[in-house]
Amino acid sequence: QVQLVESGGGLVQAGGSLRLSCAASGGTFSTYAMGWFRQAPGKEREFVGGISWSIGRTTYADSYVDSVKGRFTISRDNAKNTVYLQMNSLKPEDTGVYYCAAEKYGTSRLKGDYWGKGTLVTVSS
Repeated sequence: QVQLVESGGGLVQAGGSLRLSCAASGGTFSTYAMGWFRQAPGKEREFVGGISWSIGRTTYADSYVDSVKGRFTISRDNAKNTVYLQMNSLKPEDTGVYYCAAEKYGTSRLKGDYWGKGTLVTVSS
């Protein structure tokens, strides 16, 4: 059983940056694809970005929803069992609760088997 804990959310002005972190425990981190999803008020949860699992590899596949391409970057540190989401040039429409997800041997377009409780990101205009 994998436990995921997000951090790094907060209030930021449009055009600003935030870095989200997700610390994982309870599993072999490198065997899990990791990803970020978000849910805006009144909307369904959507995929934001994901990074593939890794065993003995130094490069990974990553994927993003079109609306964040070029602004968000996902990365992972297997030594720290942590995945990050660097968010730049934030827009008010990026506001929502951001959830970390993990999927055993998943691809960068993971659906998510395990979920964190979320961290709130609010972008003011």
